[in-house]
Amino acid sequence: MRTTQLNGELPFNESQSWTGNLAFMRWSHAFIPTLRDDPADAEAVSHKLLVRAGYMRQLMAGVYSMLPLGQRVRSKVMNIIREEIDAIGGQEFMLPQLHPKEIWDRTGRSETMADIMMTFTDNKGAEVVLGPTHEEIFATVSLELTSYKQLPQLWYHIQTKFRDEARPKSGLLRVREFTMKDSYTFDLDFEGLDAQFDRHYGAYVRIFERLGMSAIAVHASSGAMGGKESVEFMVESDVGEDDVAHCAKCGYAANVEKATSAVPPIEDPSGSSEVERFPTPGVRTIAELASFDGGAAPDRQIKTLVYLLNDEITLVLLRGDHVLQEQKLMDVTRTTKARPAQPDEIKALLGADAGSLGAVGVEGVRILADEGLRGRTSMTTGANENDWHVRGVDIDRDIAVTEWVDVREVTDGEACPECGSPLRVFQAIEVGHIFKLGTFYAETLGVTVLDKDGKTIPIVMGSYGIGVERNMAASVEANHDDRGIIWPIEIAPYHVVVTVLRPDDERSIEVSSKIYDDLAVAGVEVLLDDRDERPGVKFNDAELIGIPYRITIGPRGIDNGVVEFVERRSGETREIPIDAIVAEVAALVI
Repeated sequence: MRTTQLNGELPFNESQSWTGNLAFMRWSHAFIPTLRDDPADAEAVSHKLLVRAGYMRQLMAGVYSMLPLGQRVRSKVMNIIREEIDAIGGQEFMLPQLHPKEIWDRTGRSETMADIMMTFTDNKGAEVVLGPTHEEIFATVSLELTSYKQLPQLWYHIQTKFRDEARPKSGLLRVREFTMKDSYTFDLDFEGLDAQFDRHYGAYVRIFERLGMSAIAVHASSGAMGGKESVEFMVESDVGEDDVAHCAKCGYAANVEKATSAVPPIEDPSGSSEVERFPTPGVRTIAELASFDGGAAPDRQIKTLVYLLNDEITLVLLRGDHVLQEQKLMDVTRTTKARPAQPDEIKALLGADAGSLGAVGVEGVRILADEGLRGRTSMTTGANENDWHVRGVDIDRDIAVTEWVDVREVTDGEACPECGSPLRVFQAIEVGHIFKLGTFYAETLGVTVLDKDGKTIPIVMGSYGIGVERNMAASVEANHDDRGIIWPIEIAPYHVVVTVLRPDDERSIEVSSKIYDDLAVAGVEVLLDDRDERPGVKFNDAELIGIPYRITIGPRGIDNGVVEFVERRSGETREIPIDAIVAEVAALVI
């Protein structure tokens, strides 16, 4: 391979075209605007470091510009994703960002996703959606599939998405514009879907390993996506917006929107008791009733919540010390729209204010009771009159439960439903989500094929998403120290930084330039820090931006025929002969 010099400085392979994105760069020519201080509005470590290290800048809330270092990392993340999806048979598409709203109306998701969907009316009066995802659009393309002989298919693209997040925060972790790889599978039956789902599962595991993260696969709610099953991949983090319940012993893991646990049974007093009404002046909360003379402990109370589920007013009953998990409620009732009732709606239905509500004797209203209340007796609840409660309630006898459901939120330390060991509940970042969609989109949009017998059947679909910039940020959350980022080698913007201690020293420039040139020719991505700055500034910047390896060149080392070699992650420092450093580094990174 013959190389030449661009402007006498950058080695360049003459067999390649100039792309402006070379794997080697002099820091004095690079745009790397590092900052000393954290951005004032940043909470997440990844947000602070990606801004301070010059990877990105905010344009407006939830929208970021990628600077050169950020774009290098972003491109590498996309390449890893592309390699792993291609390896399981993926075919890459590029579908539009602009969608006719009518397609979203047909599946009903223009309503279920209305709170995050960005829409506008074009100059001809047509309603247009800025794509938040692409299930409908890929399903429309798949209308050209007509025969079982064309299945299975695995299609994907890496495209910009738009979601009107009400509270974008944590830098790249919750934004309004982002890049996502979304892939879609099309199969003749559910067995084929299961196989495609498993292949994606394996590909995602490999992707997260290559991105330097330990991701846990958890059972999850499918939410507005629909479908019969979904799995989220979670990375533990203090800035995560999801809570995960995990059993270290057997491996059970689920998002709290889906998680269950084994609740220890409670022995109620034996013998039959009558419902007794008693005054509770000023008592409006579970805690107040627990401390009230003649009241009841939280686990002996019935909490009554009033919800509108798809506009149907519903009472939801839980044990007093349990918390409602709203997504569970929506999933179990197949509700697309849920909200707590307003005070005037509650008063009109039950005649009392929140804090004095109960379901004893209530008729003509849907009543859902959490499984934690099944079989309970001698319970206390509101009397549907302010400042009054009732005790001695036998749920089977006194409340007309419409349906028993699991809608409570699992808490830390409860028993694993699989093995009984304590569950640990922790915050996590969702880095990927895979769904078994089934036939919903096919049936709604008319996506069918002819089977072997000539019968028309709906195609079975799967959907698989992974956010590019979110995974950049999650990798930083998992790989940093108090000095800066520690990039995994596969996604670092450069493999090695060559730091010249004395740019005014002719020998130092000569040795560093040769090492720089030879590393580039060997295929090592190298950044040459030839700036006229103090050594401390250079070292701090190199650690901040997170280059995996540093070669330090100074007059004293040259006199001894060595350079200093530092590994960023471990901090290990050793001296290596000048004539051996290129081979040493190349063996580590190529």
